[in-house]
Amino acid sequence: MSHAPIDVGSAGVSSVAGERNMTSIVIISIIATLGGFLFGFDSGVINGTIDGLTQSFKAEPSVIGTAVASILAGCAVGAFAAGTLADKFGRRGVLIIAAVLFIVSAWGAGIANNAPEFIIYRLIGGLAIGAASIICPAYISELVPAEYRGKLSSIQQIAIISGLTAAFLSNYYLASTADYSVCAGANIAQDACKEYLHSQGIKGSTMPLWLDYSAWRWMFWVGVIPAAIFLVALLVIPESPRFLVASGKKDKALVVLTKLYGAKTAERTVADIYNSLAHDHKPRFSDLIDKTKNRVRPIIWVGVGLAVLQQFVGINVVFYYGAVLWQAAGFSESDALAINIGSGVASIGACFITFFLVDKVGRKPLLLVGSIGMTITLALVVYAFTGAPLDDKGHLVLTDSMGLTALIAANLYVIFFNMSWGPIVWIMLGEMFPNQIRGTGLAVAGFAQWTANYLITWSFPILLASSLGLAGAYSIYAIFSLFSLFFVVWWVRETKGLELEQMQG
Repeated sequence: MSHAPIDVGSAGVSSVAGERNMTSIVIISIIATLGGFLFGFDSGVINGTIDGLTQSFKAEPSVIGTAVASILAGCAVGAFAAGTLADKFGRRGVLIIAAVLFIVSAWGAGIANNAPEFIIYRLIGGLAIGAASIICPAYISELVPAEYRGKLSSIQQIAIISGLTAAFLSNYYLASTADYSVCAGANIAQDACKEYLHSQGIKGSTMPLWLDYSAWRWMFWVGVIPAAIFLVALLVIPESPRFLVASGKKDKALVVLTKLYGAKTAERTVADIYNSLAHDHKPRFSDLIDKTKNRVRPIIWVGVGLAVLQQFVGINVVFYYGAVLWQAAGFSESDALAINIGSGVASIGACFITFFLVDKVGRKPLLLVGSIGMTITLALVVYAFTGAPLDDKGHLVLTDSMGLTALIAANLYVIFFNMSWGPIVWIMLGEMFPNQIRGTGLAVAGFAQWTANYLITWSFPILLASSLGLAGAYSIYAIFSLFSLFFVVWWVRETKGLELEQMQG
């Protein structure tokens, strides 16, 4: 699938030979990261809808857990399929398909009338998220210069967290608006009305909003807007030149690279890409096997390890179940949703630390700092939750000091993750594989990442309801954070400053 590339010369930066058109490169990168924004929004929107789903579908906790985690099963399939499809139809072609699926999922999840129907639409959304999660960073890595690759690729994580935060803000606004509408209709003072509703366990997300549809449905429908913007924006960006060369379209790759880097650099880059590929066949899964040693290439295991550990440290429990977690710790729904927003804002700030440092200090040092920080802060969360009594609703009763400790430690944990394992893993997965196996390597690593994500998300409600509780769940995540430190020391190699054609398998 090939498309006419964007007229990058119109961006206002000269594209004479030897001069980079950085304005166009940045614009293209930002457009690609809209997929990351949707990845974050679709992942985070579920956070404020669980009460609404439970009430509307009259479902047991196990069914709700399946409904929440169902999107991740779709993500695993989408990530695995996207790598191969991207090698066949192009990086941009796969992203266009993903944008359409985002729209279908956002609309369908909002109109669902039962759990099976909801799960189907969330699975569709999962296909889109899985594809976007691996193709967006790969696409960016294949277009930007090596010395800026980490910085521009880290925008993907900023976009993901921005999407999560946008979902949290949207959820908070819609739930509060539903509260206000019900109280105003009853002609009761807002504070007294909301206090009464919440004392009865009635949540804003379950209340009717516009056109008499529940607020939780509107939380999903809001996602149609950024998905439509992404679809339109994708129509004006070029295909990856590395895919074009691998597909035998060197002339088209030369056109794209000339507009971005100038004629001299473009000719040299096309030659380097061509020399890095096997010329007797197109990329395929058998390339993942080292023929001389008859085993899977070590770089694949490193990619899988990074992808799995990124999830096993428990970050998505905070993002998917944040409202449930903080309510279990004794906070109200409104306070829990507000805490989510604060976590999202802190996460964006942490991503900017990576943005400014990743191409200076490298990927590996940031991973090490993140592993140490996450281990310590998760241990503090466990300390705060351990031994806390339960009230008659099964919620933890934390003292003021322990509540503050848990809140600060959890947000510091989120900051450490988002300045390290959050963005760095996506950066490295997009750049660490040699050209010949980038698509297939991403397929395997992406499948492992989303499978791990599914296991963590599915298991959390079970752990929460078991004798282990919050303290036990976070103990498990702390152990994996500690292991991630040794994994980085022993197996991860630095990729800072290397051209993609220099990556070794």
